[in-house]
Amino acid sequence: MPKTSKAKTAKRPSTDDEQLPPKQSKVADTRPPLCFDSPASLFQSLIQPMETEQFFSEYWEKKPLHLQRTDHDTASYYQSLFQLSDLPSLCSEDLEYYRDVNVVRCINGKKKVLNKPGRVKSSGLNKSFVQNKATIQFHQPQRFKDELWRIQEKLECFFGALVGSNVYITPQESQGLPAHYDDVEVFILQLEGQKRWLLYTPTFPLASEYSVESEEKIGSPTHDILLKAGDLLYFPRGTIHQASTPAGVDHSTHVTLSTYQRMSWGDLLLDIFPNLLWDHSKTAVSLREGMPRGLLLGDSDNLDTSRTLSAGLRSLADGLENGTQQVRSTHMKRDFIMNRLPPYSQQELLQPVAAGKIPALEDMVCLRFKDHIVITVEPSHEKTDEATQLVVFVLHSLKNQRESHMMGDSCDEEEEQDTSRGLQFPLSHLQALRQLQQAQQLAVDQLQLPTQEAKLSLVLALWSESLLVAL
Repeated sequence: MPKTSKAKTAKRPSTDDEQLPPKQSKVADTRPPLCFDSPASLFQSLIQPMETEQFFSEYWEKKPLHLQRTDHDTASYYQSLFQLSDLPSLCSEDLEYYRDVNVVRCINGKKKVLNKPGRVKSSGLNKSFVQNKATIQFHQPQRFKDELWRIQEKLECFFGALVGSNVYITPQESQGLPAHYDDVEVFILQLEGQKRWLLYTPTFPLASEYSVESEEKIGSPTHDILLKAGDLLYFPRGTIHQASTPAGVDHSTHVTLSTYQRMSWGDLLLDIFPNLLWDHSKTAVSLREGMPRGLLLGDSDNLDTSRTLSAGLRSLADGLENGTQQVRSTHMKRDFIMNRLPPYSQQELLQPVAAGKIPALEDMVCLRFKDHIVITVEPSHEKTDEATQLVVFVLHSLKNQRESHMMGDSCDEEEEQDTSRGLQFPLSHLQALRQLQQAQQLAVDQLQLPTQEAKLSLVLALWSESLLVAL
């Protein structure tokens, strides 16, 4: 799920000098085989006929799954997501090599990058594709393809994690990448043609980084799968894989949906530990005592140091287990909410006027876009001479830019800081915010806040951010 350099806003298409010859005509509009009623229904329809519960109990993070589809509607819908004939119009979007497109081919087990200098042109892609039998890798096509935006936005709500995508178009009897494993959970949708996948036993199960593996090290494949248009293939992070387009198949197009990068228990511990330690040290004097002199210079007894640290860690663990210490994730929540896709809806729906009338004390209200809101409790960012106070942040992704999704930082430091802060409230507002989060609808007067003024101030702040509506 690569994050590259700064993204540019997608522009309206214009004509290009030379175009890739269309290999497939545009498919007619068909009723989507996917159900977008909710994040859960979208995922269920994506892996049908398998049930979600069975998938997570038997396959998720455990083993590959190949779902074969024979119905024409699914194959047609998949093809409509992205196809070879889309490239000429996309090349008019000021695409750049490396950032938006890679042209690669696997030769003797090594990846050869065939990118050219300057702007991506369809004539150059056509030459690489036809003459060099290279694979065209299109980064994060959801920036340009509305239906992929729609799918990935729902999947981000379902997983509570970023969902990226890459499209790979490979000519017959060719392979783009050498055998490797990824640090993401992978869902492959075969859009056009066919592709042969060889999967191998992981050398590093549930890998936390990308790595190429040599042919000598990976052994024999555990799975030899031919994906056809409409098929889906899932495999866990760490699964070694390589894929090629067979002879007799004009070309293969597939999209890889990837998620759960840096979403392990270890990652969560790294995120919560600073806050956990900070909270515990306020009541545990032993954690505020100074280290022995010379410890950093290596002059202290290592065994005594280990015992002291172990005692501190045990105390932290005991606090977590008995509920006296709270888990407060901050960085992971902020990273997710700042970098995820905005809601799949018309931009005018995100304006305050779209939230209807201004809420009053006698009104029933409810939160909008709940799947796009996170609440964090963390130290105030304001610098004062007083002791640091905990405050509540309500962070949301309504103002995120689809064009920069999964493409790295695209705003300057001041804009990013403003986006990351969201709405800030006193810690006393936490319970009222949780009331709104958990209720389908709630009377403003029932909010657990001490004054009518505080209740109205809270709902007005949320309404002004298009996060709340009066019923």
